[in-house]
Amino acid sequence: MRRLLIRPGAIGDCILSLPALEHLRTDYTEVWAPSAVIPLYGAFDRARSLASTGLDLFGLPGLDAPPALIAALRSFDSIESWYGENRPEFRHAAKSLPISFHRSLPPAGDVHAADFFARQVGCPTPAIPRIEVPNVAARSSVIIHPFSGGATKNWPLDCFRDLANRLPLTVEWSAGPEEELPEASRIENLYDLATWIAGARLFVGNDAGITHLAAAVGAPVVALFCKTDPAVWAPRGNNVRVLAPPESVQAVLAECLRYTSAWLSCPPKPPILY
Repeated sequence: MRRLLIRPGAIGDCILSLPALEHLRTDYTEVWAPSAVIPLYGAFDRARSLASTGLDLFGLPGLDAPPALIAALRSFDSIESWYGENRPEFRHAAKSLPISFHRSLPPAGDVHAADFFARQVGCPTPAIPRIEVPNVAARSSVIIHPFSGGATKNWPLDCFRDLANRLPLTVEWSAGPEEELPEASRIENLYDLATWIAGARLFVGNDAGITHLAAAVGAPVVALFCKTDPAVWAPRGNNVRVLAPPESVQAVLAECLRYTSAWLSCPPKPPILY
């Protein structure tokens, strides 16, 4: 069977959908997704950026979809799509295709997003995203990524700097290509970034896609939730601690020290699976 998985969304949404996508793999499985996350789909037979497919033109009044797009869509025996929730014209144009539509974001409530996406396709829960990366040399460092997709979700940058000054290990700052932080490392390829994160002793970040990336590669993570609900959006992993909200720099430091200088005398707490 040839199956197409269409998954738009932010980095975190796509990572939390990984268990559902993996569950849907068949003889040949292709993924269409945002350009940024394409490097994370190496386990599938093919991954294409949504922008390259012309899918946004499909179903628009007065416009003919590219013939290559129509041929590509018709070549699949099964299409599972998280794209089209807000495009009734696309859903209408696609009604002759073997396509199933899924809600792209979970409703407000106490169901974790990864479990919500998993249940849409019959995947067992709890769903924990995994991204396999090569073994890398361990570094005695802490990665801090102080940004996210929304300013209201961010712990103040001054608090991150205060935390960095108190940590007993070298701090490696991380930022996206357009985020202002001169001392930061900027690794645009998400798979390369995941591999780099996997070598650090600890990752500290906001409710952000890169925090989900760190959890998915198995890095120890301290995640700071200033606004969003961790019961729905917390990163998942065996080494994840969530502070919601982070009450003070000292409180965040205490959690960080469980993974760094205080590892032997004060072992990490058991993970909380939201």
